[in-house]
Amino acid sequence: MLRFNEPEFLKQMESAVALRPQIEELVDRLVEEGFGNLFLVGAGGTYAQMWPYELLARRRSSLDVRAAIAAELVASGDASLGERSVVIFTSVSGTTDDSIRAIEYCRSKGAYTIGFTGYADSPIAQKVDAALISEPKTWPFDMQMLLFMGRLLSRRGEFDDYGAFADELANLPQIMLEVARQAESGAAAFAEAHKDTDYHFLIGGGNLWGFTYLYSMCILEEMQWLRTTRVHSAEFFHGSLELLEEDTSVIVFQGEDEARSLTDRAEAFARRVSKDVTVFDTRDYALDGISPRFRGLVAPIVLDTVMGRVSKHLERVRDHSLDLRRYYRVMDY
Repeated sequence: MLRFNEPEFLKQMESAVALRPQIEELVDRLVEEGFGNLFLVGAGGTYAQMWPYELLARRRSSLDVRAAIAAELVASGDASLGERSVVIFTSVSGTTDDSIRAIEYCRSKGAYTIGFTGYADSPIAQKVDAALISEPKTWPFDMQMLLFMGRLLSRRGEFDDYGAFADELANLPQIMLEVARQAESGAAAFAEAHKDTDYHFLIGGGNLWGFTYLYSMCILEEMQWLRTTRVHSAEFFHGSLELLEEDTSVIVFQGEDEARSLTDRAEAFARRVSKDVTVFDTRDYALDGISPRFRGLVAPIVLDTVMGRVSKHLERVRDHSLDLRRYYRVMDY
């Protein structure tokens, strides 16, 4: 596979799922001590990556769980943030300025802070009350969030199958390696077909809406300097569809949760207008070792793996490094 470090990939994913005992011990303690609400705080991609878990809580739990943008939380505040709050942060580098300021702000309000990162000596790991450390550069954080939210919901009597689910997550490193291998040829073909495409229209819903936002903004825009539109499949018919034309590149992210029918409907309409519709569907992957009842929960991880291959091939055909930036962490702002 193009620019794919298999040992590193496995090591990183294994380190994330290996955090299960630490995560469960932390959740158990928090539940036993008692807390009132949960904030999932991020910036950019790490904010978008919180949305599936805010959604999971809304579907299953009466607990107040909300995702928040780090900088906005500091600027605007939240009346429910206080001494009975638990706040989770994620950061690959552990150095995200907005998140560091948000940690300080949340702690000033008496909240208990948790950080997932790959660097124990990073500012974020040093500032939170509890740091859970994976291998450096481990991404995505869905494994850790699934374990945390799953255990929390289980302790609240809102996820009876958590034990079986967590056991199956241990298989994810090898499962995702197979996903990457299967995705490679399609990723190369998509990149070759779109090497000169400068605008993409992305559609996703349910627990893939966060990934849709992330891939649009953080990958295609930030890392490839491409113009995009991103729209939730439930909102597709309320404005953004007017941008579709016959040659518009439409990328559809399809998962296996309750929003699948909404995304099917948006895809069907897009195909009536555009001759360039590409669907990335988690159903296309066997995911041997994941039970049918849990497949929908791991959809963000599956598509992150699939689109990781697409990104590498776009980097190649466009001769544009995924690490190249003009402004982000280059200029002061």
